[in-house]
Amino acid sequence: MPHDLDAALRGISGILVTPFDAAGDLAPTRLAPILDRALAAGVHMPVVNGNTGEFYALTTREAVEMVHAVAGLVEGRAPLLAGVGRGVRDAVELAAQSAKAGAAALMMHQPPDPFVSPRGTVDYLKRVAEAADGLPLMLYLRNDAMGTAAIADLCAVEGVKGVKWATPNPLKLAAARMACDPDIVWVAGLAEVWAPPLYAVGARGFTSGLINVWPERSVAIHAALEAGDYDEAGRLIAGMRAFEDIRAEEHNGTNVTGVKAALAATGHDCGPTRPPSAWPLTEGQQKKLQAFLTESGLA
Repeated sequence: MPHDLDAALRGISGILVTPFDAAGDLAPTRLAPILDRALAAGVHMPVVNGNTGEFYALTTREAVEMVHAVAGLVEGRAPLLAGVGRGVRDAVELAAQSAKAGAAALMMHQPPDPFVSPRGTVDYLKRVAEAADGLPLMLYLRNDAMGTAAIADLCAVEGVKGVKWATPNPLKLAAARMACDPDIVWVAGLAEVWAPPLYAVGARGFTSGLINVWPERSVAIHAALEAGDYDEAGRLIAGMRAFEDIRAEEHNGTNVTGVKAALAATGHDCGPTRPPSAWPLTEGQQKKLQAFLTESGLA
């Protein structure tokens, strides 16, 4: 039975880590228990090759290997969202391979090129869409400085299904929604902590790295937001805020470090992060993480 992609996008997009072995090579089978727990808890859409998956630290070959491996681990239990990006030829290759692997949709990382232009990004999206074999596209917008009109141009590209809004600017999100097709799905792309204010201006669903460690809490937060119970959502978020605070340290350089350190501390070692991400946590950060895990009943 095909999955309801709209419903999944309005749910939790769980950004999976990329596991490495002792030699620093890919070890995707280490994801199996992490993924199984997340899906059992009710996470709606696993995401491979996202930022929590260290996308920019992987080679294109490794990203291709990961999307095929994770699709095999998911085994059709949920729609898989696959991240693609970097140079246009890399993005095209990864889009084609993600479609071949069985991804349900593609998450388009915003091009990091120092000379990127809004109209050039439209051309970039069109090239990737041609290689995507009809898969819907989700824009991953981490910089809204291009303005509302340019965002509307991106959303008008054939195949664009929605936007993961990853900037702390709710009013700009509200303006973008008004300028675009009403069928576009706007997802809170700054995880649980920012989900309530983005929900308030029309976002639905959110991205999450917490699902690698505590998927049950993410699912409870989503349920509270969907019920319009902002007080309960706030209470639940307060109970995991310490984890996100650790991840935000060092200019967000411990974002994935915190997740992988928590996995190691709870018996699911996925190896270190790759530079330039920070590794390991400092002694003080590790103490705060251990306190969070203990207080939350996770370790």
